[in-house]
This record gives sequence, structure tokens and C-alpha cells, in this order.
Amino acid sequence: MAVDVNSEDGLIIRKLIPLATLPGVQFAALCAEMTVEEVQDGFLFKKGDIAPHFVYLLSGEVTLQAAGLVVEVIAASSDSAKFALAHQIPKKIDAVANGKVRFLRLHTDIVNNPLPIAYHENHSYMVIDETKDDPEDWMTALLRSPIFQRLPPANLQKILMSLEAIHYKKGEHILEQGGTGDYYYLIKNGRCLLTRKPSPNAKEITLAQLANGDTFGEDSLLSGAPRNVTITAATDITLLRLDKKQFVSLIKEPCLKFIDYAEMQAAIIKGAVLLDVRSQDEYDAQHLDGSINAPFFSLRIQIKTLSHEKLVVVVCRDGKISEAAAFLLLRHKIEAMILRGGMESLAPKPENEAPISADADPESSDQQQAVDNSATASSSIQSSANASVSILEDQVNTLKVENEALKNTNQQLNDKCMKLEFDRQNAEKQCRVLHKQVEKLTQVLDKLKQA
Repeated sequence: MAVDVNSEDGLIIRKLIPLATLPGVQFAALCAEMTVEEVQDGFLFKKGDIAPHFVYLLSGEVTLQAAGLVVEVIAASSDSAKFALAHQIPKKIDAVANGKVRFLRLHTDIVNNPLPIAYHENHSYMVIDETKDDPEDWMTALLRSPIFQRLPPANLQKILMSLEAIHYKKGEHILEQGGTGDYYYLIKNGRCLLTRKPSPNAKEITLAQLANGDTFGEDSLLSGAPRNVTITAATDITLLRLDKKQFVSLIKEPCLKFIDYAEMQAAIIKGAVLLDVRSQDEYDAQHLDGSINAPFFSLRIQIKTLSHEKLVVVVCRDGKISEAAAFLLLRHKIEAMILRGGMESLAPKPENEAPISADADPESSDQQQAVDNSATASSSIQSSANASVSILEDQVNTLKVENEALKNTNQQLNDKCMKLEFDRQNAEKQCRVLHKQVEKLTQVLDKLKQA
């Protein structure tokens, strides 16, 4: 019997992993093919079963056991029930119903190859196909992130089991600019402010407000650089955090892809974009032909200019900043790969200096006299040259000071632009919500007219 997407079962199934990531049309089509099964104090599956199905618990309680010993007891109301029970095939343990249990069997292809969320443009706004999810359901919001959609179900389960809850009071600092990166954070409930000082003596600029389902903290974990923003609790807030080691093994390694120079050249021939995320000064000093420059600190502002249809190969000095940049691009649904080792991997090796012979013939006395005379003249020239060099050094130092001031001003302008970009995105989000509300009201009015 088919499952009604708006029924109690439909709402429960909608939150299963990875079904939570499916767009509404595909989810509805899948529900039409589903059959919910029931069992009373019996087996859902036994050890050794090789059927290519995953089993999800919808109601009741199940005991997972091996050789008569209880491994785990899972209730339908727990977070563990959002995942397939003992997903290994063949099964390594038994699953026994404790009383009456209702459950669902899904073919492994549906779980291992989830479809991406479908987006489509509609004039000046973008609509995402959504179901009636509880706005407090942080897990659903997390699973809809493009980053988490790239992860295998086993990684998702390990992540959710490893997340550590932590609480902050309104006004407390969660992260401080200049600090060391140690955790990746997810907002479970509450809001926080993201601020930054372009320079030590500059005024702090508020860049954005983050809320339920938003994540932060990955830049420092990926690049190894100090935290580049301060994050403060705007309300009492509950966060879920993942330590650096787990972030690297469960999220970074499956998501980020690296290529060497030859592979990069082949990708460019096929239409890939070469993106250099170093500073403007580093880029001007040396860069790869055909690359475009978008310093990492301003990439969030420029990301809208990048095509979603082309692969982006990210380049930096040593590959570290490229990891943070690629992660950002993936979050915005832009396919990205990283040039392994960055520009340093392409630097030519210094040539060996020619050896100096110790058996050279002695200079003649005439030649030695000419050398001495030349040395006297050179001494005078050198004194004059030293004076000129001193003047040039003073000019260079002055230019360096002016250049540093311009960099600080440029950073302030970029931070302000970033704030405006976040404000624009929030405004667009509100417009999308209002548009969906108008659509629902229109549907209600149409039904009332037909009644």
C-alpha cells in the first residue's frame, strides 16, 4: 500500500537519511511505491541475510542482538532510527521486535545513491522544493546542505553520533578572531553574530547573523590559519560541534578532491576555470596563464560570478587556503578541485652553481695592477651607489607603509561588501518564504472559490 506523504508515516519517512535530501516530486514518487510492514515480537531480519534492502524503524522498539547478546536497543523516537538498522550486507546481527513494530524496507540503491535536491530559477527569485519540515529540525537542515549530501550514509551516521552539544549564554564569545581552529560547529537552536576587525585598531564590523541549521568554523580547520572572525551568541544558543580530527576524516577527506598539474591542464582543455585565491600581490608576482584572481577573503563576495556549470580548479601558495576555498565553493553547489601542493609544487629547482677551480693560474702583475686601479674607482662609485640605494630604500619603505594602509582600507571595504552580500541573501530568503506563503494562500483561496 502506498504511503501518503502528508500522513504521519509520510512525515516520519521524510526525515529518514538520506530521504530527507530528496526533492518533493521524487519523494512523492518513492512513497507511492512504498509498503509499511508490521511484526509482533518477531524478526525484522536475521544474521546472514543477503537481501539488498535496508530496514528503517517507523514505530516501536527493536533489539539488535548477536549470539543471544544484546548489542543495542533502538526506539523509533531516537536519532539512531533515522538511519538504516545494522546496514551491513550480509547482516552481522539479528533485529528482533520488542512488541509491535512498524518498519520500512528500501532497496540499497535508493540509500547509496540519493538524488540531489532540485533547484530552479523563477524570474528574480529561487524556489526550493520543500516539505512541511519542523523548523526546529536541525538534522533535516543539515542533510540538505550540499556538503553533507556528498557524504556516504555511514559517514553521516558517525557524524551525528559524534556531535557534542555545547551551550552559550547571550553575549558570550564562541570564537575569537586570531584564535586557533579546533572545532566545526552546527547551530542547533539560537542565533549568533559574525564580526571582524580588518586591522587591530579598526572598528569591528558586523558581517552576518547565523541561525538554526547554519554551520561555521571550517575555514581555520582547512587552511590551518587563525580564525578570521569573531562569533558571539546573539541569544542563548545551543551548538553541536565536531572536533578537528573527526571533521577531517568524516567530512573533509570524502568531499575535497585533488589533482596534479597534468590533470589540471587536461581539465582546463575541457573548460575548467582556474581560480587563484592568493592575495593580489602574490598573484601579480607570479601566476598561471589563464587563471583568474579572487583572494580568499573576498571569495564569498565574488562567488556569484562563478558558473555552476564548470569545474573550478583552485590554486594557492601551498594548497591549504585552496582547501577552504574549495569547501566554500562546494557549499554553493560549484564543483571544485584543488591543485595539489599549490604554486610551490610548480617552483623550479635551483640550478647547481658551477664549481670554482682551486688550480687557476695566478694573474700576471700587469693584470693585478689593472684590477687594483679598477678597485679604487669602483670604491668611489660604490659610495655613490650606496647613497642612491639608501634613498631608494627610504622611498620603498614609504611605499610599503602606503601600500599597507591601502590594504587595510581595501579589507574594510571587502568586509562591508561581505555584510551587504549577507544582507542581500537574507532579503532573498525572506522573499522566497513570502512567495511560498502567497502561493499557499492562493491555493486556499482557489479551494474556497470552488467550494
